[in-house]
Amino acid sequence: MNRKPFKALVVLLAGLAAAPAFAATQADEGAVLAPVHAMFAGMAKYDQAAMRATVQPEGSVALLRDGQVKRMTLGEFVDHVKPGKGSIEERIHDPLVRIDGDLAMVWAPYEFLVDGKVHHCGSDLIHLVRTQGKWVIAGIADNSRTDCPAR
Repeated sequence: MNRKPFKALVVLLAGLAAAPAFAATQADEGAVLAPVHAMFAGMAKYDQAAMRATVQPEGSVALLRDGQVKRMTLGEFVDHVKPGKGSIEERIHDPLVRIDGDLAMVWAPYEFLVDGKVHHCGSDLIHLVRTQGKWVIAGIADNSRTDCPAR
């Protein structure tokens, strides 16, 4: 008897059994996405106070650019966002949200616009923690490319 299909079925069923632990309601997902959208709204206004209110300043940022990883804290990232680059906007699409207790992550494709035109795109990976009943961003990683699909 070939046990490979049986083992694969056991692994699949175990994964499906664990899935409810990560299931979330639309309200839960909205609560997790709220600080993400607030962060992007603050960026668009170059409002560092609004951005800082959504993050743990000691959290980490990893920006993958041209095969290199640029690292900084979330506080340093917020300090880096200053007027002078024209109007900016980051848009995420079809976010995948996973929540387990007070830990959550958002994975989403994004487009970064400068003066209304797509400058670059990629994927955002944002992890959040809930402290004192409030979701805050604890870390961000993203990649970047300029060959962005038209939307």
